[in-house]
Amino acid sequence: MSSSAGGTTTATDPDAADEGRTWSVQEHLDDILARIRPLEPIELQLLDAQGCVLVEDVTVPAALPPFDNSSMDGYAVRVADVAGASEEFPAVLTVVGDVAAGSSELPAVGPGEAARIMTGAPLPPGAEAVVPVEWTDGGTGGAPADAMTAGEEEAGGEVRVHRPAAARAHVRARGSDVAAGEIALSAGTVLGPAQIGLLAAIGRATVPVRPRPRVVVLSTGSELVPPGEPLATGQIHDSNSFMLTACARDAGAIAYRVGAVDDDAASFRATLEDQLVRADAVVTTGGVSVGAYDVVKEALTQLSGEEGSVAFRRLAMQPGKPQGFGRLGPDGIPLFALPGNPVSAYVSFELFVRPALRALMGLAPAAGREPVRARLTSRVASSPEGRRQYLRGSYADGKVATVGGSGSHLVKALADANALVVVPEETTSLAAGAEVDVILLDRGAS
Repeated sequence: MSSSAGGTTTATDPDAADEGRTWSVQEHLDDILARIRPLEPIELQLLDAQGCVLVEDVTVPAALPPFDNSSMDGYAVRVADVAGASEEFPAVLTVVGDVAAGSSELPAVGPGEAARIMTGAPLPPGAEAVVPVEWTDGGTGGAPADAMTAGEEEAGGEVRVHRPAAARAHVRARGSDVAAGEIALSAGTVLGPAQIGLLAAIGRATVPVRPRPRVVVLSTGSELVPPGEPLATGQIHDSNSFMLTACARDAGAIAYRVGAVDDDAASFRATLEDQLVRADAVVTTGGVSVGAYDVVKEALTQLSGEEGSVAFRRLAMQPGKPQGFGRLGPDGIPLFALPGNPVSAYVSFELFVRPALRALMGLAPAAGREPVRARLTSRVASSPEGRRQYLRGSYADGKVATVGGSGSHLVKALADANALVVVPEETTSLAAGAEVDVILLDRGAS
C-alpha cells in the first residue's frame, strides 16, 4: 500500500528559491498538504475497516427492522379484546401459541385470543399490539408476571390482561429504524463501533474504504536507551519514539515503532530503506538541526533521483524551529523529520503530521484540532518576537492556565497539559485575562 503522493522531486524542488529563509507555520503546513494525496481505496471486512473512512455512500438494501416485531416480552393481542381491561375486570384471553425470536411459523390471533411473544419476535397475523407480561397474571396457573420463560405455557391456556393497550403499543414497526433505499452512511464517515454495527445490521460484510495509514516511527541518537534498561553515564531513555507512535495511533494510523538508530548516516539510511516497504508515511525525531551529529539531515540531503528529496527548514515557531519534510522512493512516501526535544517533537506532530495523516485517510486535515478561544488565568511574561510560541496549558470551561515553563525538554509539563496555548508572532507578553487561541489535545478538556 502506498500513498500515491504523485511521483518524486529533485533535490532542489520546490525549495531552492526559498533556501535559507524562515518559513511560517502556515507556509510549512500548506506545502505539506499540497504534496499529500489520499490513500487508494480498498475493500475490507467490517472489523478490519474500523477506524477507516468510507469512500462511497452505503444504501440500505432492505428495511430495518425487516418486519414488525415486539419490543417486550408479553402477549400479542387485538386492541378491542383488551379495551377497558383493569385489575378488577381483566380481559381473559385464550393463548393460541408462542412466538419466539426467529420464529417463521406464526399463530394467527383471532377475537378473544392472544399469542405469547418474546422481545424481537415477529408480530403474528391478527395481532395489533403487545401487552407486557407485567400487565398480566403470567398465564394459566397464576405464574408470577416476571417468571415468563420460553416454553412455560402451552397453547389453549388462558391469560388475564389487567390494562388496555393502544394500537401498535410495544411494536417496532418494519422500517422504523431505516427504510429500504435510504442512505445508511455517507462517504467520508469514519467507521467506529456504532457504524460497524449498522453495516452488519443491514447485511454488509465488506465496505470500500481508505485504509488507515501505516506510519513508521524512529528516533536517532547514540545516547538513547530503551525503557527498562539501565542508563550509563550520558545516556537517556528513548521516549520520543514511544510518544510519537502513540500520537500516530491516536490520529487513527497503524503505527510501527522502530526504536533508536545510532548517530551514523549509513545506519540511518539502511534502516530507513528497510522500513519503506511497510510505510505510508515515516516520522523521524532528532538529527535535524546543524550539529555535528545531525545524521537525519546529513543522510537525507544526499538523496537524488528516485530516492526522493527532503527539504530542511527553519520555522518561525517555538518549540520546533528545525523541520524537515519530503518524499522517499518511487512511491513518494511522505517523511516528516521532527526535532529531537520531546516537546518540540510532540508539538510538531500535532501541527504538521496529524493533519497529513488525516489527509492520507481522505479527511479534512484541520478537523478536530481547530483552535478555540479561551481566557488566560496566568500571565505569559515573555514570548520571542517573530516566532509563534506554543505553550502547554490546562484548559477547562473556557479558561486556560499555562503549565510548566517554555523549555522543550519539560516532559512532565507536557503530560500535565491538555491544550496548547498559541502566542502569536507579534506578541511578546500576555497579561492574565487576555484572550488567546487554544488547541485542545483531547485529554479531558471540556
